[in-house]
Amino acid sequence: MLSLIGTDGEHYYTFRLEPGRYVLGRKTDSDLCVPHSTVSRRHAEIEVDGSDGQVFVTDLGSHNGTSVNQMRITARTEVKNGDQVGFGSTEFRLSDSEKPAAAPKPQPNRTQLSDFDPEKSVFLDINEALKPLPAKASDNPELFPALSEMARMLVLSEPREVMLERALELVSRVVPADRLAILFTNVEDDQVYTAATLLPGGKDMGSFTLSQTIIKQILNEKTAILVGDPTVDPRYAEQQSIIMSDLKSAMAAPLFDEGKVLGVLYVDTTNPLHRYNNDYLRLLAMFGNIIASRLLNYELLEERQEKQIIDAELNRAAGIQRRLLRVDKPELPGFSVHATLESSRSVGGDMFDFALLDDDRLLFLVADVSGKGMGAALLMANILASFRILYKQKPFDLLKTVEQVSLQLFMYSDPGDFATLFVGVLDGKSKAMTYINAGHNPPMLVRRDGTTELLEASGTMIGAFDINTWQEATATFGEGDVLFVFSDGVTEAEGPDGQYGEERTERSLKAALAGTPADITTAIRRDIEEFIQGAPQSDDVTMLVVKKD
Repeated sequence: MLSLIGTDGEHYYTFRLEPGRYVLGRKTDSDLCVPHSTVSRRHAEIEVDGSDGQVFVTDLGSHNGTSVNQMRITARTEVKNGDQVGFGSTEFRLSDSEKPAAAPKPQPNRTQLSDFDPEKSVFLDINEALKPLPAKASDNPELFPALSEMARMLVLSEPREVMLERALELVSRVVPADRLAILFTNVEDDQVYTAATLLPGGKDMGSFTLSQTIIKQILNEKTAILVGDPTVDPRYAEQQSIIMSDLKSAMAAPLFDEGKVLGVLYVDTTNPLHRYNNDYLRLLAMFGNIIASRLLNYELLEERQEKQIIDAELNRAAGIQRRLLRVDKPELPGFSVHATLESSRSVGGDMFDFALLDDDRLLFLVADVSGKGMGAALLMANILASFRILYKQKPFDLLKTVEQVSLQLFMYSDPGDFATLFVGVLDGKSKAMTYINAGHNPPMLVRRDGTTELLEASGTMIGAFDINTWQEATATFGEGDVLFVFSDGVTEAEGPDGQYGEERTERSLKAALAGTPADITTAIRRDIEEFIQGAPQSDDVTMLVVKKD
């Protein structure tokens, strides 16, 4: 099945493509609606040939253009499986689940580098090149209109390749040239590539062979270069260096902004009347600086779009995680229970759960997975799912359940992945609780008379080893007794005076004993916030309270 899959940075789109014609645009009645500001009302037509499955895209005169594999199209263009299609600044990919993805597209034209130094050349530091233009250079009637258009280009929303082509056209109005080009460097393979070209005379651009020394000088030293008359150097006739041997003059300036060199702006001419000088070089450097500013804007936009995609994924993951936690607490006569969880990030590794077993006993647990963020959240979901599958075993065996979940985690996770766990099973008739503490913070069982019992660990964390080290322990509830189970985000909450700690946790718990379990967790949370005095939450905070009515 053919699909067009993509994003505008905020929303995801999946369009199933049956044979036929589709209009993609911003209008709500479009066949394929993409309500993004860079998409025109009727942006492009997509045609799916029913006979052989070919797909074609045609731009419908859109303002921001349509591209295939980052190349703007001007005519009906075939799109193959795996190709990237851009409508304005949105990004899509054609996917055919029945076919393997197409091979990667070839890299842009690589620019060759030679090893010799050009003679009769002038290097100008970028700070010097960007000084105010002399009055005579400002007399060019095309200068200010071109600068105005260039400034407007800074805020236009259009594909990068369109901006580069437009920039070269504006440069050509002010700087006479036979060839203009923008070159980018690839830090991964240390090569130079042609990103955009313009030939006002309609001639073939040909291939570039640049001096390696010049490129390094421009990129590393942030200098612009002016080559006056290359014919005075016989090496130009033998080796095609920065310019062809019949050229009369050439210039290259760095695309420089915020201390970074993003590429090279190059022009050359064969017209002896168009000999370049320092004024032209300053003009080129100024245009290069404006182009670089726009390129940085693209980088920031891409980072923002990537962040928006990540944020959307995290928000979705957080929603899934919230729905995994049980909010409808089962009822056990004579007892009331409540649990709360606040993650320090969008998603976290803490969890709690309740279950009413087939024999009417109440199971409850609190766990804290190692690490933070998405990885911890995935482990949390795995542990929770494992427990929930085993709740229905008959008869329910607490020790066997913990052993099985731990072995599952150990076998299918990395060595550093484990979790601390407290799980208890409470019999409402006998008021007895059987529990296992697998390396978790000792829960506090506060008696009606104010004494506190700590339910210490009875084994190691789950998932850490493939051995069984746990032992069951028991405790019995009396009237008014309260069990407080919590993660280390409570006791290790950081404030100006250090950590919240177990002593303050116990004091806060005892001060709230008269309330309901929900009142107790609210009171402790309020005291934690008072203690940290606005400091950011550094860890997940999970609290579970069981109270004998």
